[in-house]
Amino acid sequence: MEILSGIQEKVNLNLMEFSKHAADRMILRHITVREVRETLESGEIIEDYPEDKYGPSCLIFGNTKQRRRLHVQCSYPSRPLIKIVTVYEPDPQEWINFKVRISK
Repeated sequence: MEILSGIQEKVNLNLMEFSKHAADRMILRHITVREVRETLESGEIIEDYPEDKYGPSCLIFGNTKQRRRLHVQCSYPSRPLIKIVTVYEPDPQEWINFKVRISK
């Protein structure tokens, strides 16, 4: 199963959970669960972390229906539930087209 389609399938089935970090960041950044879902449903994987210390994950860039650009880091679909690790609006000073990190 392709990673992105597996994530999207689990999100559509509501098989997802939020880390405490992600939940805290969403509150501080006024990001809703619906916006996270929309981002994952419309998104594309822009970075892959197969060796992440807490398990394989990836960074997804997408737009909400209101055209808000978000990054969502989440686990691979091999887990029973997709774990949302963090969520944020990418800083245009740090990203090219919100998809490629600008080296510093």
